[in-house]
Amino acid sequence: MRTPDVEIRWWEGCPSTDRALSAVREALAELGLGDEVRMREVLTDDEAREAGFVGSPTILIDGVDLVPAADDEPIGLSCRVYRRRDGRISPLPDPDDLREALLRAAERAEVTR
Repeated sequence: MRTPDVEIRWWEGCPSTDRALSAVREALAELGLGDEVRMREVLTDDEAREAGFVGSPTILIDGVDLVPAADDEPIGLSCRVYRRRDGRISPLPDPDDLREALLRAAERAEVTR
């Protein structure tokens, strides 16, 4: 399977970046998809607006946000929160959601080859 293009967008004011990178690399490894992850630091409010950045960490898989933001979610330099499958609030997305999105992206790439 082809490794999906994975990018983590982050802001230095948020402490979850290293944990997000570890979680993404762990999920990629579990699925046999390598460990390549691009990191993009969002430095200014202007960059946040340009990128549609709704907080750190934001994980993009093949250019699509793992957890698409709600229409009313504010754009800017902030820490992002996710709702896990069990209802808990977390600074990281649910690991099952991450693995499933990576697997779907890898399978989609195989079909379009």
